[in-house]
Amino acid sequence: MKKIILTLALLMGVFAAQAQSLEQNKFFDNWSVTLKGGAIMPFQGYAFWPSARGIFGLEIKKQLTPVFGLGAEGEATINTTSWEKEPNYWGPKSPNIIDHTMAGLFGTVNLSNLFGGYKGKPRVFELEGVIGAGWLHAFHRNESANFYGNDYNSWYTKAGANLNFNFGESRAWTFSLKPAVVWDMNGDIMIPYRYNLPARLTWEGEPRNGKSQMNANHAAVELEAGITYHFKGSNGERYITFCPYKYSQDDIDALNGQINGLRGQLNGLQGDLDAANARNAQLQRDLDAARKAKPETIDKTKYVERDAMYMNVLVHFKVNKTNITPDQQPNVERVAMYLKNNPTATVDIKGYASVEGPQDNNIRLANGRAEAVKNMLINKYKIDASRINAQGCGTTDMFQELSWNRVSICELSVKK
Repeated sequence: MKKIILTLALLMGVFAAQAQSLEQNKFFDNWSVTLKGGAIMPFQGYAFWPSARGIFGLEIKKQLTPVFGLGAEGEATINTTSWEKEPNYWGPKSPNIIDHTMAGLFGTVNLSNLFGGYKGKPRVFELEGVIGAGWLHAFHRNESANFYGNDYNSWYTKAGANLNFNFGESRAWTFSLKPAVVWDMNGDIMIPYRYNLPARLTWEGEPRNGKSQMNANHAAVELEAGITYHFKGSNGERYITFCPYKYSQDDIDALNGQINGLRGQLNGLQGDLDAANARNAQLQRDLDAARKAKPETIDKTKYVERDAMYMNVLVHFKVNKTNITPDQQPNVERVAMYLKNNPTATVDIKGYASVEGPQDNNIRLANGRAEAVKNMLINKYKIDASRINAQGCGTTDMFQELSWNRVSICELSVKK
């Protein structure tokens, strides 16, 4: 028992190690179907080839990992020779074409991948071990029924190997040689049944205890060949593949850190949204209150007279650029509309550059930015050039935000 536990622990360790680097095996991935056929003959007591009967079958299998597979099979024997010697109980030749059927489950262990490691694609040649068990049914008719009894059900066990030759660029096909030994587990139990004897008697000096057991006298040898087709999986391959990238613990920790950071940002944005909603609600209340209030009488003496009024408009530029971007054109348009609405108004345009960069380039940028606003007023809005005074003023740090200093300041004034 200890050896069995240690063996299972070793196999589970191999399975866990491979699972860390393999793509997830979905239910409909890595299925295959096999057509097989060959010969079957008693394990002992008969000449090997002269006693061979035909056998054929079908397998459906799913490869769980590169090492372990699980499948179902069905087989039938063709009654072409007679096996009448005691104590073999597979039966004599009879008029039935099919005299035995077997249906069961089997498991496979890919010994090549177990001991040689999986390379990400099946090898050209691989060796598998096979064990299985299932239901065995015998068809007895005519004179055979007198000796062997009527049709009876039993169960079988199987042990064998698959010598697999994988071919095709995508490994879609496999040709296999499939030797195996099959045991009729209830062979001893059938003896008293056939001769109407009480159980637990002896037969030719051998005890018959009515228990299922492996016995060479009740065994047969299968020699089959099979052709297997492997269906495509969800990743487009016909075999288990490696993950495209194997994440280390550092990668996982970094991803978790990013997730936590995004969660923090989300919480912060939610707070900003709540504050904005509260501000919006307050503005709505102020607006409602203003609508209900009586108009205030304006004291014109509090305001500057028209001939002393002026207005500043800022046009910002991108770093090392003198062209006016579409988002800044509305500011130039404000200047143009003011000049059109006030025919006696003039504008002084002062171009600036931020302090970074070579001084000669900054002077060029300052001049170009002032001229850019002037040219747009003249060419696009048809403002008379005599009403525009544009000059470059070099660098400035008038604004704390560095990028704001890349600007043209338009100072509008109305004079008598």
